[in-house]
Amino acid sequence: MRFIRSAAFAAALVATLLASALVAPQAQAHGVTMFPGARTYLCWKDGLRDNGQIIPYNPACAAAVAQSGATPLYNWFAVLRSDAGGRTSGFIPDGQLCSGGTGGPYDFTAYNAVRSDWPLTHLTSGASIQMWHSNWAQHPGTFVYYITKNGWNPNAPLKWSDLESFGSVTNPPATGGPGALNYYYWNVQLPSGKSGRHMIYVDWVRSDSAENFFSCSDVVFDGGHGEVTGVGPGGSTPDPTVTPTPAPPGACSATWHATENPGWPGHFQADVTVKNNGTTSLNGWTVKWTFSGGQGLDGSPWNGVLSAQPPNVTVKNATYNGQLAPNASTSFGFNATGTAPTPAPTLTCTSP
Repeated sequence: MRFIRSAAFAAALVATLLASALVAPQAQAHGVTMFPGARTYLCWKDGLRDNGQIIPYNPACAAAVAQSGATPLYNWFAVLRSDAGGRTSGFIPDGQLCSGGTGGPYDFTAYNAVRSDWPLTHLTSGASIQMWHSNWAQHPGTFVYYITKNGWNPNAPLKWSDLESFGSVTNPPATGGPGALNYYYWNVQLPSGKSGRHMIYVDWVRSDSAENFFSCSDVVFDGGHGEVTGVGPGGSTPDPTVTPTPAPPGACSATWHATENPGWPGHFQADVTVKNNGTTSLNGWTVKWTFSGGQGLDGSPWNGVLSAQPPNVTVKNATYNGQLAPNASTSFGFNATGTAPTPAPTLTCTSP
């Protein structure tokens, strides 16, 4: 998967904003799931070129652009209905869940297509992940997230009866303000007993208006750790911003996910998920890595304590997140200077 450097990303984002300004009703608010990536978000990443054009590599994304043009992808964050009024299950007709029906400001109907080649996020059943949802415009509300039932037929149109809810969250924290690639985030325990292809469906219900937002994320439960395939010229290259660090039984592991900050050139943000892979509880953890490209930290981490500065970084648990039961996870994050390293640095996680 391509990873766009800060300067190029900033130029492309400016082009996206200009295109959106020309075609988007400015009263509309926006946001779709960024991890696991929704179809519109990953197709935007797949097709976005350094000059701001959207020319997909992925065949499913290319077919969607051929059907309805690139305008929907310049507004990848606008799969919405302004007349939802808090209605969730059953409001959007069966077969149209991924487009939010046909009553939104843009034509996303091409993203309902039943295909096996949409961009795909690789996950592990029962694992803890941190979900990210764009806050292109910030609003209070509740995120209700669903997953397809065991036995779901991925070769048929998605129906409400195919889905079961596995949680919700109200007013989660955000990484920053609206209008950029910031996002709401919250930790989720994925359902156990899942294998093969599935769909994660997120319905964001605003509490300050009748507007709802809809996200279809194609996933496969194959023991993955958030790798993304089907994006970029290679099509099957794992996302370099997600690097799992294996750990022996009884130890912890650390997974890195970094994003450039297009509104702040020369900076990036990273989130690190720490998981207890053992059969006994952990009483504290330490994560270490080395920056090899001159990167630095911009302030202190959140949800962790910095004990060694770059290039050889060490972060220990905070007082409130050091105890992890078996299979439990927590996360910390930080802002950094420089360009996000690719490939990601190797992280080591140890516990007392």
